[in-house]
Amino acid sequence: MTETASISIDGKTHEFPVITGTENEKAIDISKLRDQTGAITLDPGFKNTGATKSAVTFLDGEKGILRYRGYPIEQLAEQSTFLEVAYLLIYGELPSAAVLEEFRRKIDRHTLIHEDMKKFFDGFPSKSHPMGQLSCLVGALSAFYPESLDPNPTEEEEDLTIVKLLAKMPTIVSWIYKKSLGHPVMYPRNGLNFVHNFLNMTFGQITEDVEIEPEVVSAMHKLLILHADHEQNCSTSTVRIVGSSNANLYASISAGISALWGPLHGGANQAVIEMLENIKNDGGDSAKWLAKAKDKNDPFRLMGFGHRVYKNFDPRAKIIKKACDDVLERLGINDPVLDIAKELEEAALKDQYFVDRKLYPNVDFYSGIIYRALGFPTDMFTVLFALGRLPGWIAQWKEMRANKEPIGRPRQVYTGSVIRDYVSLEKR
Repeated sequence: MTETASISIDGKTHEFPVITGTENEKAIDISKLRDQTGAITLDPGFKNTGATKSAVTFLDGEKGILRYRGYPIEQLAEQSTFLEVAYLLIYGELPSAAVLEEFRRKIDRHTLIHEDMKKFFDGFPSKSHPMGQLSCLVGALSAFYPESLDPNPTEEEEDLTIVKLLAKMPTIVSWIYKKSLGHPVMYPRNGLNFVHNFLNMTFGQITEDVEIEPEVVSAMHKLLILHADHEQNCSTSTVRIVGSSNANLYASISAGISALWGPLHGGANQAVIEMLENIKNDGGDSAKWLAKAKDKNDPFRLMGFGHRVYKNFDPRAKIIKKACDDVLERLGINDPVLDIAKELEEAALKDQYFVDRKLYPNVDFYSGIIYRALGFPTDMFTVLFALGRLPGWIAQWKEMRANKEPIGRPRQVYTGSVIRDYVSLEKR
């Protein structure tokens, strides 16, 4: 017997079907609620509203579970590469060796970006934020590839647009970084793997060969994999709702980048480093700041600890902590800010106050430390987040189109003035 939920309005009871997902998540299907009752639901922030059915990512915050297409994040981060995970997210299955090699070759053919895009950098103010540049440059790809504007592409045409974006994103991100330094850009070297190529374009020099440590490449693979998708968050929902208007992929991803830019979403790892800098500038007494964090009358709170979704632990943090330790050990960096980070981590993991409240270091805490250790400025952190999240955004956009989902159009409860007559200007 099909399970239903009953809603009584104005003395009349209405039945609505209950849907159960493959992981036994339950949802009340209220798609006909307004037609039957004239009422809508009110759910600020959509915290209790499922806007779609999705087969991309499963997340259980209470149990600390994150899976891409059914595969545990722990297994993917340890055994897979970022490009392999990108294929999994976008196309639904792990590729065979032959399929993955062909996918890599397709991407290699499109890593260059149009030389005219260099002119954008000449127009950006010298202090313009990297995320503003990234959103602009990704959106501009639709002007360089107008065939992407077709709302009804063939499967081959859609795949080509996807491949072009995956291929060009690392080049764009690395050029944003190089231009911020006033350095000449590095062009792609397609003999390198996806992540190594990105790091070479970012840290390489045209004057000499620069060796990228294997621990650094490995850590970057893990960081990008851990950020690749995270269910229906703010930026992912933005990509889907923009794409629901039949906007092209580049425009939809550009909108997602803008949503990620918000400090409540993608700026958490940047906030971690800024907090650590403040502690260092105050004298570096981590015990003092831990005490401030425990003082309910003090507005200070530890950035990078706890998570609004994961209630017990962040499964991504366990993975990236080891990569963080490996990078710091291999590079042998002497940085007082990173020393403070390790002190906070050790104290918070042992302090009963933080243990009881499940305020554990999360993925943003460790990713911020790694990015700083590699030499990235803090305003590049969210750009790197976007690079990692790109396959998830694409997968969600592609799924939304394949499902032929209707254009997004939330309702509202109006709380403004009731009808009133216009008063002419001279009588106001």
